[in-house]
Amino acid sequence: MNVKKRVLSMVAIMMVLAITMTGCGGKKEVDTSHLGNANGDNQTGDTDASAKNAAPITYSVFIGAPDQQLTKNNKIMALIEERFGVTFEFEYLVGDLDQKTGVMIASGEYPDIIVSNNTQDFINAGAYRPLEEYMSKDKTPHLYSHFEPYMNKIKADDGHIYVLPNYGRYYNDYIITDYVGPAFWIQKEVLKEFNYPEVKTLDAYFDLIEAYMDKYPEIDGQPTIGFEALSFDWRSFCLKNPPAQLSGYPNDGGVVVDPETHVAEVFCNTDKAKPYYKKLNEAYNKGIIKADTFIQNYDEYLARLSTGAVLGMFDQGWQFAAARDSLIAQGKIERTWAPLAITYDESITPYYLDRGALNIDRGFGISNQCKDPERFIQLVDALLTEDWQKILSWGIEGEDYMVDEKGMFYRTEEQRLNQEDTAWKLANKGGQFFEQLPKLEGTFSDGNAFSPGSQPYEYRSALKEIDIELLDAYGVDYISELLGRAPENRKDYPAWQIPLGDGTDAAVAEQQLHETQLRYIPQLILGSPDKFDSGWEDYLDKFKSIDIKAYESRINEGIQERLKEW
Repeated sequence: MNVKKRVLSMVAIMMVLAITMTGCGGKKEVDTSHLGNANGDNQTGDTDASAKNAAPITYSVFIGAPDQQLTKNNKIMALIEERFGVTFEFEYLVGDLDQKTGVMIASGEYPDIIVSNNTQDFINAGAYRPLEEYMSKDKTPHLYSHFEPYMNKIKADDGHIYVLPNYGRYYNDYIITDYVGPAFWIQKEVLKEFNYPEVKTLDAYFDLIEAYMDKYPEIDGQPTIGFEALSFDWRSFCLKNPPAQLSGYPNDGGVVVDPETHVAEVFCNTDKAKPYYKKLNEAYNKGIIKADTFIQNYDEYLARLSTGAVLGMFDQGWQFAAARDSLIAQGKIERTWAPLAITYDESITPYYLDRGALNIDRGFGISNQCKDPERFIQLVDALLTEDWQKILSWGIEGEDYMVDEKGMFYRTEEQRLNQEDTAWKLANKGGQFFEQLPKLEGTFSDGNAFSPGSQPYEYRSALKEIDIELLDAYGVDYISELLGRAPENRKDYPAWQIPLGDGTDAAVAEQQLHETQLRYIPQLILGSPDKFDSGWEDYLDKFKSIDIKAYESRINEGIQERLKEW
């Protein structure tokens, strides 16, 4: 409520963002006089001089995911440099994240800013700088109010805050339109080919894929691939997690949690998992799955998806966004995928769509070697104002989006097409820098959605013909509705965020579980169907030497802590 009041008061003094053009087809200049600055002041522009007079500074940033470099004259980064005197040198992940993390920790040399899914490793190594000393109601009012209700959630076990969560903080009303969470995805063209059938079970899903492969053994001159199962580093949840959701549980990582008792248990070696891998074994022996799916790295996986020849996979939508964007850029929108919430049988209620949870331990962390941590935090604080959030999410008014007579944002067709152009986005969007920033998700104080994709009119207007046909066929307005209803989150949800501690029995057990699954599940799938059951018994034997109870106990301990403190 305080945030809402504060924002409303700011609206009264907001100036309209003006765009001016200089030269014929030359550089565009943006009037930023009303925007926040490095001192955390915002909207009024009364302290511009101090921001513009600040000495230039360049932060080195490691992003623990592969991506393309933004162009040197990227519009958003240029605006930040102009306003704050801050520039960045981004290093994106090449190869294996665990290996890269190990090298960084062993060397003891870190960039200024670190973004990594291996947050706990960096915390254990003392690589991160505690952030709470830089955050206060006076020094960083926007960040403080943003996270104040969730301080207990974002603190590490030692009581410090090391990472600013990038997603999961919502304001006002919000509608889930698009979907980037976990699902069994299937090419839209497959659904269209069979007149948009209801696909509710694992068997029906693979039957549909098989039928399409029989009819179309090639797509654009390439052999049709029925199903991919990414099995690479931490992204191997694509292989490990499906049994839980096929059994009607949400994404809690390596465990399922009883919603009544809040007791967690490992499922990879139970009857919840066996039917799924037996199905993949069947699919492999029918030629639906290629053996090399289990040795592909992430880049190779995206490259294969980008061909348009892959009919389906289990994954989270954000993880293959680059492949989807590539297909759209190639004019192959029909080869992109729609999410399905399938289960083992129709008696099981699917639980794929969840309510937004704070993305703990994911986002910007400041290393202990950062040259000026306070200034970076103040920059993040300023970028958390509504004005900057609109620029980062929607772009520049009049250039990237328009405003109608009721004050609602929308895009022209040309502006929408720009969003499908990879080269344009590298020059005009904030890329991973924006992705990793804290965000005002939900709805702005003027009623506009945080992102174009969440603005109902804009969402619908941006849809392609096949998307409209698909939604109409299933009688829904948004693609997210294909996943059903999102139940209220458990208070302790999600369990995958619970830290295990450095070198603890729980951490050792988790690593052993991970390695055992990645080593033996592919062998089960690639074996003869008549040997699957005996192979499964051998697979179960591999777990006897693993202290699974230690892992489960730590997860359950963390659940109880959350139930008490959250």
